Amino acid sequence: MQKTLAAMLMVAAAGPALAQDAKPSSSGEGGQGVKVTPLGSHDGEFCSRDRAMVFEDPDGTRILYDAGRTVAGADDPRLGDIDAVLVSHVHGDHLGDQRIEAVNAGTCAQPETSVSTVPNSNSAEIAAGKGAKIVVGSEMASFLGTKLKALGASADDAQLVRFGASRKIGGVAITTVPAVHSNGLSGDFIDGPLGENLKAAGLNAYVGPPTGYVLSFSNGLVAYLSGDTGVTAEQDTVVTKQYGAKLVVMNIGDVYTTGPKEAAFVIDEIIKPASVIPSHANEEATKGGEVVSGSKTEAFMQAVKAKAYLPLSGRTMTFDQGGACTDGC
Repeated sequence: MQKTLAAMLMVAAAGPALAQDAKPSSSGEGGQGVKVTPLGSHDGEFCSRDRAMVFEDPDGTRILYDAGRTVAGADDPRLGDIDAVLVSHVHGDHLGDQRIEAVNAGTCAQPETSVSTVPNSNSAEIAAGKGAKIVVGSEMASFLGTKLKALGASADDAQLVRFGASRKIGGVAITTVPAVHSNGLSGDFIDGPLGENLKAAGLNAYVGPPTGYVLSFSNGLVAYLSGDTGVTAEQDTVVTKQYGAKLVVMNIGDVYTTGPKEAAFVIDEIIKPASVIPSHANEEATKGGEVVSGSKTEAFMQAVKAKAYLPLSGRTMTFDQGGACTDGC
C-alpha cells in the first residue's frame, strides 16, 4: 500500500511538468510557424518599390510572391530554394520589367533598378532559374508558359488556378481571389511587331483579370495576399467567411490600390485578421527601420486596429496558426 501511494505521489508531482512539456508551441500545430521574409531593395528598410516576400511553410515549401524589381534575379542569395512563384498581375512593378543588380543600390526612395528583364520578366527568369512553378490565375498562365519555354524551362511549369479552386504546392494550398485593378501587359514583354505596335498605339495586351491569393499552410495558418486592389465583396465572402484568413498582406499605396484608410477599413471591418503586413506603399516608408513621420505607412499603422508589422527587408517574421507573430516581430 505504501509503495502504491508513493508511486501515486510521484506521478502527481510529475504531472504539471509532463503537461508543460506536452503543451503545443504557440506557433501552431507541431510547434512550427510560417516564416515571412520581405525582399526589398535595401536591408532593414521598407522602400518605395518593395513588393516581394518569401513565405516558408513548416514543411519547407518556399513561395515567392510578386518578385517585382527588388529581387536580384534567380542568383539573389536571399532567395534560397523556391518552389513556386506567384504573380498577382503583369504590371512591370509586380511581374518585373527591370530589377536591382545588388541590394542597397541607390536610395530607399529611388532604388537603382537598372537591369532590364524584358521581354522575359524577372518573375519568369527566377522561376526558370530555380526550377519553380509559376502559379497564377486567368490567361497569365499561358503567357508566362511561353516565357518559361523561351528560358529553357517547361511551359507546363506555369500553372493555372481559377477563382474558386485550389492547387497544392508542397504543403501549401493556393487559390486565387478577384482583385479590382487592371492587368494590362506592356508591349515591352512582347517580341516582334505586335509589341512595337502596342507601344506605338499606347495600348497594352490583356491577359485576364488580376488576382489576389489565399494561402493555406500546413500548420493551419491562412493568409490573404491582396495584390493591387480596391475594396471587394470577396474580401468578405471568400477571404473572411470561407477561408477565415488570420494574416493579411495588404497593399496601401493609394491612387493605384487601396489607400491607408481604405486598407485599414478592409482589415478592421471586413477581414479582421490577427495580423497585417502593409505592402506596396510607393514611398520611402522607413529610415533606420523606423516608420517615417507623415508617410502613408504611418497613416495606415495608426488607422488600423489589428496588429501591424513593417515588412523590413531581410527580416524574417514567424506566424502561428492563429496569425499571431511569434518571432522577429
